[in-house]
Amino acid sequence: MLDPESRVRELGLEIPDFSSRAYYGADYGSMKPHHITGDLLFLGGHTADDADGNVRLPGRLGADLTVEQGYEAARLTALNCLGGIRYALGSLNRVKSLVRSLCFVVTTPEFEDVHKVSSGATDLFREVFGPEAGLGGRATIGVMSLARRSSFETWLTVEINTAEIDTGRTGAVEIDG
Repeated sequence: MLDPESRVRELGLEIPDFSSRAYYGADYGSMKPHHITGDLLFLGGHTADDADGNVRLPGRLGADLTVEQGYEAARLTALNCLGGIRYALGSLNRVKSLVRSLCFVVTTPEFEDVHKVSSGATDLFREVFGPEAGLGGRATIGVMSLARRSSFETWLTVEINTAEIDTGRTGAVEIDG
């Protein structure tokens, strides 16, 4: 069986630690970073923001960003998702499989390669969790805008081993906005 935490170390990935600094989603309004029900973890929307809350690779695919830059924004977003999973569950090893991802790519009206951008996230999930557990269903939608000029956002649904959940991590965040 694949050990995702060991795999992260092998790949040299730097995953944000949301237990030592607040989840950046609070910058976007009142929300919870995640919700657990039964054997499912639902992550709130994640973007490519850095540790200081700065938007990385802002703009619109087809005008400001190339497919390669969009792919990188999706990959950075996936790293933040891994931080969100680790915060919710305590360890990536508690992931049974990724169920689905819903991806939003900011584009010009004529840009059609949204699927190539989203692969930046799903390719990273496959690298960490393996091809069976790391790939779930995926939908990608081209949109006109996201908050603070983010170019990519994703929501994840993750199947978990319920025997190992740390249910004390609700992560409720509320701000004025």
